[in-house]
Amino acid sequence: MLIRHRDAEPFVDPTAWVAPNATLVGDVRVGPGARVLYGAVLDAEGSRVEVGESAIVSEHAVLRATAVTDADTPVSVGHHAFIGPHATVLGATVGQCAYLAAQTTVLHRAVLGAGASVAVGALVHARTLLPDEFFVPPHTTAIGDPVRVLSPDRADELAEAIRDTEFADAAFGVRTEWTDRVTRYRQVAEVRAAEYAAHVDDTVVV
Repeated sequence: MLIRHRDAEPFVDPTAWVAPNATLVGDVRVGPGARVLYGAVLDAEGSRVEVGESAIVSEHAVLRATAVTDADTPVSVGHHAFIGPHATVLGATVGQCAYLAAQTTVLHRAVLGAGASVAVGALVHARTLLPDEFFVPPHTTAIGDPVRVLSPDRADELAEAIRDTEFADAAFGVRTEWTDRVTRYRQVAEVRAAEYAAHVDDTVVV
């Protein structure tokens, strides 16, 4: 399904293929030979989503851009990149020939270099830079620039590293103190609600 959003319509190259139950919303551009499989959602919001030549977006993956912060935060998927089933990419750049396995997550303003690989269930946190051909092991968190890889059993280090990314600022422009979670989450919800309100005027193109 192609949906017109904020006066922008998706563009799919004639040589690409988009599954009939995938959903493309707004300024989404699918390049030559790319494939967008069943149940995937590509949502540009007020920004854009770009899928490069011969890239694969697998079943039920979510690619969502945003424009609620000071800097525009598109999603860019490079040529021949692979986005696995149930993967999520939010406002990030995935380099050419990068590989995201099933159930991986890449957060806002992260940049994955060419040939970077994120294994099953791993997280690449906000503002993280993965060098070319860098490997993130299964069920770990890659975070920072320079990048560190932390396993789930290092909870204290993870909490400190996540705090230092200032995720709420990177994703939503919210700068409330880390320790004031109730206020921060309320503000994040308000930002999201305001952004998503624009969907009331969406229209189905195809």
